[in-house]
Amino acid sequence: MKRKKTRFFWVFWVTVFLVHGVAPGLAEARPARRVAKQQLQDDRPPYAAAILMEAATGQVLFEQELHKQWPPASLTKMMLMLLVMEKVKQRGISLSDPVEVSAQASKIGGSQVYLKQGEVFSLEEMMRAIVIHSANDAAEAVAERIAGSVEAFVDMMNQRAKELGLKNTRYVNVHGLPPENGQPSDLTSAYDMAVLARELVKYPELLKWASTKKEAFRDGKFVLDNTNHLIGKYPGADGLKTGSYHEAGFNLAATAQRDGLRLISVTLGSPSNKIRFRESTRLLSMGFNNYEMLEVMKVGQAVAQEVRVKGGEINSLRPVLGSPARVFIKRSDQNKISSSIRLNNPVWAPLRKGDELGELVVTSGNQPVGRFKLISSQEVKQSNIIKRLWDKVF
Repeated sequence: MKRKKTRFFWVFWVTVFLVHGVAPGLAEARPARRVAKQQLQDDRPPYAAAILMEAATGQVLFEQELHKQWPPASLTKMMLMLLVMEKVKQRGISLSDPVEVSAQASKIGGSQVYLKQGEVFSLEEMMRAIVIHSANDAAEAVAERIAGSVEAFVDMMNQRAKELGLKNTRYVNVHGLPPENGQPSDLTSAYDMAVLARELVKYPELLKWASTKKEAFRDGKFVLDNTNHLIGKYPGADGLKTGSYHEAGFNLAATAQRDGLRLISVTLGSPSNKIRFRESTRLLSMGFNNYEMLEVMKVGQAVAQEVRVKGGEINSLRPVLGSPARVFIKRSDQNKISSSIRLNNPVWAPLRKGDELGELVVTSGNQPVGRFKLISSQEVKQSNIIKRLWDKVF
């Protein structure tokens, strides 16, 4: 009898230990496993929403629930990144400007670089911590430095989202941590994040940080590990941002560039870290395998036709292409591509270098897929009065 009681005693306490010690971790993992299992059973994609977009044109190549609202988690920081880079471009702030850490910023949890109140880092150092390591404390400090308060910066984020036409996006904080104390959650959509990513890839400095796999911080006392596991593994990958927490699942806004073609993929709500990178790889590869950015003519290349110049020191010139004539097409449509030239003929001197003289129109079948300016490659001065009169009559 005593032996049975002893056995019951140990079974009871082992059960308590499992429920209160191991079970919380299992409980957090179960929803993701349930989602994955359910998706496999239903033959559904392993994410809540996804999109593949070509960066230059914004053309959507693949979509799945692209306007479905979803918690972005740390993808929220993408808007902070954009606002900072725009501020730097406008010379409203410099990357070398100091950012002091407030008491509030030093207490932010989650992914962080363990900033202490009163520490000072340059804006660039803070941005590297945000972009590479998704540091929440650095995001809070930068927001306070630029707008005076986190609340004011969140207002800036929502205003910019409105200007960009991000109809399904709402921000309540600057870092994307899960809501607490009954607060609403940040919300976005796969489409909105792709549009935001299109703006971010315009900044080479930001892509340089986003493609850094590992970097020292605080004089080497801390290492910034890139949360984007595509960096260094997927050819051409150079960004952009990860985000995850329990309710949001695993989110990823990824971008890669090959042979002049840049693609953006966004997946929201994947059930695991591994799956989000696998699915982003699949989407990006699908894009690169089926599409290309075809260069029809190089920048500065002259066309065969000449433009007649009236009243000038020369009688004609051959226009040149003002920018590379690149068109985004399916690889299977290469043989359908043709081009035609439309010239402003004649033109009158004086002409400045770069003045528009016509356009190159690229078509696929009968459908225009690109228009590119043809310009003067040189300055053309007016001729004497006699020649000008002659050209006016004849």
